[in-house]
Amino acid sequence: MPGTGLWRTKSVEQSILDTDEPDTKLRKNLGTWDLIVFGVSVVIGAGIFTLAARTAGDVSGPSVSLAFVLAAIACGLAALCYAEFASTVPVAGSAYTYSYATFGEFIAWIIGWDLILEFAVAAAAVAKGWSVYLEQVLELVGLTVPTVLEMGPLQFDWGALFLVVVLSTLLALGTKLSARVSLVITIIKVAVVLLVIVVGLAYVNAANYTPFVPPGQKATEDSPAIEQSLLSLILGGETSTYGVFGLLAGASLVFFAFIGFDIVATTAEETKNPQKSAPRGILGSLAIVTVLYVAVALVVTGMVPYTDLATAEDGTRSTLATAFTQHGVTWAAAIISVGALAGLTTVVMVLLLGQTRVLFAMSRDGLMPQGLAKTSSTRGTPVRATVLVGVVVVVAAAFFPADKLEEMVNVGTLFAFVLVSLGVIVLRRTRPDLPRGFKAPLVPLVPILAILACLWLMLNLTALTWVRFAVWMIAGVVIYFAYGRRHSRLGREGDVASGGAVGS
Repeated sequence: MPGTGLWRTKSVEQSILDTDEPDTKLRKNLGTWDLIVFGVSVVIGAGIFTLAARTAGDVSGPSVSLAFVLAAIACGLAALCYAEFASTVPVAGSAYTYSYATFGEFIAWIIGWDLILEFAVAAAAVAKGWSVYLEQVLELVGLTVPTVLEMGPLQFDWGALFLVVVLSTLLALGTKLSARVSLVITIIKVAVVLLVIVVGLAYVNAANYTPFVPPGQKATEDSPAIEQSLLSLILGGETSTYGVFGLLAGASLVFFAFIGFDIVATTAEETKNPQKSAPRGILGSLAIVTVLYVAVALVVTGMVPYTDLATAEDGTRSTLATAFTQHGVTWAAAIISVGALAGLTTVVMVLLLGQTRVLFAMSRDGLMPQGLAKTSSTRGTPVRATVLVGVVVVVAAAFFPADKLEEMVNVGTLFAFVLVSLGVIVLRRTRPDLPRGFKAPLVPLVPILAILACLWLMLNLTALTWVRFAVWMIAGVVIYFAYGRRHSRLGREGDVASGGAVGS
């Protein structure tokens, strides 16, 4: 067991050996296509149906398509690092497991706590978005049923609660079943996205692309400095609305639309041939969604002036349907609403899957209660962990507002990407002997570029987001020292070994 205390590492061999324990064994029944479906199903969701139009109107203007490209480059560099790790350490837990093998237990805990922020908070936020679209779809069939009910000082979102309960049950029943459901829904929403592109092209006016990068907007009294990007604040920019700072801030915002491809790595332990399937699933899903995102962004900003996509004074936010409604293509707007409902369904499901697998891995290591790592003998799924995650997300989605959650998720994810990219460099030097089914090219150049790109995007998030992120991470450190460090399985095994050595 290399290292001691906070910096003790769990060897790759031990991590793989733990996957064969009968009580915590996950069933291996996923192939390359299943992983690509999971990746596409979680990535095509809230981002493409809401973020493209909103970011164009409020932050970047027509250059939102370039913002998608910048975000995709950062994700692509990180994806190469994830692919190498997933093929080398095919164990549940993703960045948490990789960090345990390279940086030690404390950093592993930090990244695990960080992934909880990414997956659980994102699942709650997207579930609330699903509830909004559910209300719209019900109106299309003549039913005026509000999905959010006033309960005194609280608002109860029964739509979000219903979705999370159903999907948590589905995940508890089996990962393969979840993959089949994802495939059907993913086909529907990709068809809707292609419809948006094909139909929207007929209404594109090239004049709407000018100016491609609108001039920066001057600050107003109701725009506090802490609400602008950290980079803009550091360099003395007045705001990060439009202009170059707006383009960069837009890339950091639309990064939320790509979140999810890393979840493919969390399913490596349940994959039949992870050395080949995991890299293909990660890189394949990212390539597909990047092409679709850029195409949609170009179409929606070409259909209407970007100023028509800005958030209204009453707080109403634009979506893809906004551009079609302005052209009187109401039938397309209706189909987009249905597609968004389907799209967000699989997003929430795969986010729940990712969160459950991270919690499962942390519990198997003793950093969380080990009972959560027990798997069903018939289904091969961690039912207890799935139920707990479902309950937490239900409470968050049903009773808490979703404002500002996207940026919180972004900063957590980018931090994870930085550590994974750095981990590839470290593991190449400390364990060059490990068999690698996939090798990231040009190491250490590619991981270094990934780190710089992710740090750049992090700097373009608001200063307030950084404050919230710091508070979340401080809470994680407190929990680690109060529980995780004392219950660590690696630590207890080390104590037993030390005692045996002394006794002999």
